[in-house]
Amino acid sequence: MKTVLCFGDSLTWGYDTETRDRHPHGDRWPSVLQAALGSDVTVIAEGLNGRTTAYDDYLADCDRNGVKNLPTVLHTHMPLDLVIIMLGSNDMKPMIAGTAHAARAGMQRLVGLVRHHEYSFDYDAPDILIVSPPPICETADPVFAAVFKGGIEESAMLASLYRDLADELGCGFFDAGSVAKVTPVDGVHMNAENTRALGRGLEPIVRVMLGL
Repeated sequence: MKTVLCFGDSLTWGYDTETRDRHPHGDRWPSVLQAALGSDVTVIAEGLNGRTTAYDDYLADCDRNGVKNLPTVLHTHMPLDLVIIMLGSNDMKPMIAGTAHAARAGMQRLVGLVRHHEYSFDYDAPDILIVSPPPICETADPVFAAVFKGGIEESAMLASLYRDLADELGCGFFDAGSVAKVTPVDGVHMNAENTRALGRGLEPIVRVMLGL
């Protein structure tokens, strides 16, 4: 039995911008990935709305700093064979970090935490798959447009920065924007069709990394 942890934000949690609720379980990309991989693999969805790579959100109702969250999550779900990290969209908020390079630095810190965490029972550190989220797009929603001001240009840089980081650190890499896109309803989240497409798109590289 292989275990995969999906560590992400609202794109992993499954926020549905059309209903302002959560996508049905079967439409969320970790669920689609689970169905594609079959019963020999357990896929754990660890998505938190608003989660950043490594930065505090002082207006949040809970701790959304991925660097602070990840060690506890790793310990909770060990042993793990693969950790998929898809974060960075919330880093694009000017009040959080505002740049793709800041998200890259945060992602590098997260990789280091996975690699050097003190796992119990002599468990090995899992492999890591870095996923760049689909780029932010233009939206007529005034709130999201203001919160993510400047994010369109910056988020478009994430794929190339994350790809280079993955090469440098020896991680797997997948560009979610190659198979899915966000909806202009709010410019940040995916509709059901695209979140399902992401789950299907991840299956081949996850199979390879798990040795299936």
